[in-house]
Order: sequence, then C-alpha cells, then structure tokens
Amino acid sequence: MNRRIQILSILVALSTLAYAQTPMPVIVPATSDAQVQDAKAPSAPGPAASSAALDSAIQLLQQTQTVNEELLKTQETTLQQLDDLQKAAEQLKIFSKRG
Repeated sequence: MNRRIQILSILVALSTLAYAQTPMPVIVPATSDAQVQDAKAPSAPGPAASSAALDSAIQLLQQTQTVNEELLKTQETTLQQLDDLQKAAEQLKIFSKRG
C-alpha cells in the first residue's frame, strides 16, 4: 500500500511539472517604413487639389450608395425566398404528421 502511494505522488508531481511550462513568447512586428511620413511632404494640399479631391470623394460615395442599394434589394429578395422556403417546410412538416 505504501508503494502505491509513493508511485501516485511521483505521478502527481510529474504531471504538475508538465503543466508548469513557460508561455509562448509574443512577437510584435515592427512598424514599416510606409507608415512613417516624410517631414518634407506638404501638410495641406492647395485649394484646387482639395476641390478635386472632394468631387472625386462625392462621386465615390454616390457610386457606393447605388451599389449598396442594389445589394440591399438582392438581400431583400433572398430573404423573401428564404421565408417562403421556411413556410413551405413548416407546411410539409404539418402534412407529414397528419399522414
């Protein structure tokens, strides 16, 4: 009996040592050179450049809005089809229970 207790205590000690490992190190990537801004670059564009940028941004937003509206329409029709399928499946369950 004493021998069994010794073996069990050794197994318990070894199992606790197996879980006492150091965690894996966390590696953080360095910042890239593309993120660093050049000090010589102008901080603000001229008024003509900002006007052109605004116009292009507005056009981009309008295009995005139309694409989003089309996507919402397709999603709406898909949801309607799924609702119809779900109703048909429920009816099929009801009819299968009757027969």
